[in-house]
Amino acid sequence: MGFFSKLFKHKPTESETGWRVGGMEDFMMLIRVYYQAVIASNLGISNLSALPDLRVFKQTLHVPTVNNRLGLGEKNRCRKMLCEIYGLEDNFFKEIDLSIKRNCRNVNDVRNYLFLFQGFSQELMMLMGNLMKWKFRLPSFFHSALRNMTAKVVDQVMTKDNWKDESVRKACFQVRHFSQQLGYSAEWMTSYVYHVVLLAKKEPKPAAED
Repeated sequence: MGFFSKLFKHKPTESETGWRVGGMEDFMMLIRVYYQAVIASNLGISNLSALPDLRVFKQTLHVPTVNNRLGLGEKNRCRKMLCEIYGLEDNFFKEIDLSIKRNCRNVNDVRNYLFLFQGFSQELMMLMGNLMKWKFRLPSFFHSALRNMTAKVVDQVMTKDNWKDESVRKACFQVRHFSQQLGYSAEWMTSYVYHVVLLAKKEPKPAAED
C-alpha cells in the first residue's frame, strides 16, 4: 500500500515548467485542479495564489479566463483532459459539482470541505488497499476484472457490518460517514479507486536502496 501514502502530498513548485500527462501523479493533480476550478467558479474566487494547482494548470496550458470569471474555462479544460486521457464518466464530475455546491456555500466553507475530502480520500484508499491486497497483483490489462472487483469491495465497505477485524469495521464506518457528509455514491468511489489503482500499477517501481 506504499503508493497510497503519497497521493495527497505532492505540491506544485515554482520550478514546474511543463505539464506531463498520463501518470498517477498527473491524475491526482488534475483532480485537485478540477476541485479548485469548481470552487473558484462557484464562489467567485479570483486570487490564483490561493489555488496553487489551478494556478500551475492555467499558466502552463495558457487557459483563457471565460466571462471574466476564474474557474469556468479551467474547469471545462480539466474535465476534457480527464475524460480523454483517463476515461472518466460524466457522472463522476456531476457528483463533484453537486458535492461542492452543497458543502461550499461561502469561502469560509472551503477549508473544511477540502479537509473532509482529503480525510475521506485517504481513509478510502488505505481501506481499499487493505481489503484488496492480492487483487492489486492482477495484470493491469485485466481492466474489466479489476473494475468489477473494486465495485464489489466498495459495496462491502458500504453495506457489510460483520467484519472480523475491528479496525476494518471502524474504517468502513468512517468511510460511510465521510461519503454521507460529502455526498459521494458507491459508484463514484468505485471509479475513483479503480483509476488510482490502475495508474498505480503502471508506475515504475523505485530502485532498491542499498
